[in-house]
Amino acid sequence: MTVIKQQDFIDSIEDALQYISFYHPIDFIQALEKAYNKEQSQAAKDAIAQILINSRMSAQGKRPICQDTGIVTCFVKVGMDVKWDNTDLTVQQMVDEGTRRAYLNPDNPLRASIVADPAGKRVNTKDNTPSVVHIDLVAGAEVEVMIAAKGGGSENKTKMVMLNPSDSIADWVVKTLPTMGAGWCPPGMLGIGVGGTAEKAGVLAKESLMDPVNIQELIERGPQNAEEELRLEIFERVNKLGIGAQGLGGLTTVVDVKINSVPTHAASKPVVMIPNCAATRHVHFHLDGSGPADLTPPKLEEWPEITWEVGENVRRVNVDDLKKADVSDWKTGETVLLSGTILTGRDAAHKRIQDMLAKGEELPVDFTNKFIYYVGPVDAIGDEAVGPAGPTTATRMDKFTEMMLAETGLLGTIGKAERGAATVECIKNHKSVYLMAVGGAAYLVSKAIKKAKVVAFEDMGMEAIYEFEVEDMPVTVAVDSTGESAHVTGPAIWQKKIEIIDAAKA
Repeated sequence: MTVIKQQDFIDSIEDALQYISFYHPIDFIQALEKAYNKEQSQAAKDAIAQILINSRMSAQGKRPICQDTGIVTCFVKVGMDVKWDNTDLTVQQMVDEGTRRAYLNPDNPLRASIVADPAGKRVNTKDNTPSVVHIDLVAGAEVEVMIAAKGGGSENKTKMVMLNPSDSIADWVVKTLPTMGAGWCPPGMLGIGVGGTAEKAGVLAKESLMDPVNIQELIERGPQNAEEELRLEIFERVNKLGIGAQGLGGLTTVVDVKINSVPTHAASKPVVMIPNCAATRHVHFHLDGSGPADLTPPKLEEWPEITWEVGENVRRVNVDDLKKADVSDWKTGETVLLSGTILTGRDAAHKRIQDMLAKGEELPVDFTNKFIYYVGPVDAIGDEAVGPAGPTTATRMDKFTEMMLAETGLLGTIGKAERGAATVECIKNHKSVYLMAVGGAAYLVSKAIKKAKVVAFEDMGMEAIYEFEVEDMPVTVAVDSTGESAHVTGPAIWQKKIEIIDAAKA
């Protein structure tokens, strides 16, 4: 019988969540480095470079890799021969207490993203609890914990289907993945759960994402069963889609594909696919009664020495002086460095603006000829102007874009991933532009923000409207004033290029 102290468990959860907020798993970094060295698409290569530079900076500065510090997902396997020293807290409560302490840590505060009453008022719980906890009783005398912080952008792209028994899982994945857009911030991993029932397949998919990146080892030794054959088929076919880093077109869309399966009903074939983003964050530890988990930090030498330069054709602009005519010659794919003042706003702020306009109320902020950046930053510490402040998924604001461009005088928008077809048309009609910052490079982006202050909706916390003073903030023109979208043209071009590359190898 092993006695596990509740305090050791809580301390381990707290330490693990802090640890994964600024340390990528090294196997993921190694996979990204291989993708970077292989990549032939300059836009995708630049995006991977920023992700890798951001990762190293976060490890060195012990600040979050991404501003979306995630919803905590924890798999706890409790040995049947384990006894707790105290029974006043459940496992769920212990995980929540560790989560609360980690997210409120003053040395590295993490963004609280969890809202209660999800179908109603959606009020932030302020400490990122409750966590999502899966508990199993297993043989043995240890407690095994796999814990992750899952960002909303990738979690929102989860897909579920009940296939016919004879249907191809790989065909469904290859058909479905392009419909997910780039809001999950590729390159990343795909977790696929097969079998059981619908809810079991979802848990299987999520748990598979806790496994190490090892697809290259599998390629080298060859598959030994049907599941491994399916992993390789999906990996190869998905990367041939040409979606690439950040959806801009390129050779690498996924660095690994994971599959967990269990028996299912003879009439059923439940399949769930969950992507992990470029801010993949998880860690695995055991407790054996000897104390809290000992998480050994990786060495900075394990990160590749990669630099990123903006190139000769970069456009530097002062956003304070811009008018509609000034952005008309910006072209899709062009790199722009922004300096001056920009405003921020996400879902909740846009909804409140919509309500105020409907009531004829005066807005608290003048958006005329301004850019709005879709971001919910992490709180600042020390001399930071703001904490990590990477972009959020722009498509969530699509339904508000016509209102903002038509009724507020807004000049343009900044976010991550693609815009919907109707929104692209709206941008074209208003001679606006949509600029893309790299998802998964939040700490790097924050270094371009020199001053930050809340200017409206302070009660919304990280969803408030900020005014950022930026200097050389790097963005890419993703939709220009003619309606050309990099997320449409880029993957289409690279899918054809990959076909040519493969034909040349044959």
